[in-house]
Amino acid sequence: MAGAIKIKLRASAVEGKANAALISFLAERLNVPARTIVLLRGHKSRDKLVRVDNLSEEEARRRLL
Repeated sequence: MAGAIKIKLRASAVEGKANAALISFLAERLNVPARTIVLLRGHKSRDKLVRVDNLSEEEARRRLL
């Protein structure tokens, strides 16, 4: 995926644990409530697409990198 940010998680991909870990990680790093992060695509895939409400893509990238 062009423009993708690679994040490695230790949580297993069982029963949504990896998805929950990703949302928790992003919420902490982006300094936003977890409820503002929505997994749009990739619930059962390694490649995920998320939306963060009230935060621009540029600001999210700045906070992650």
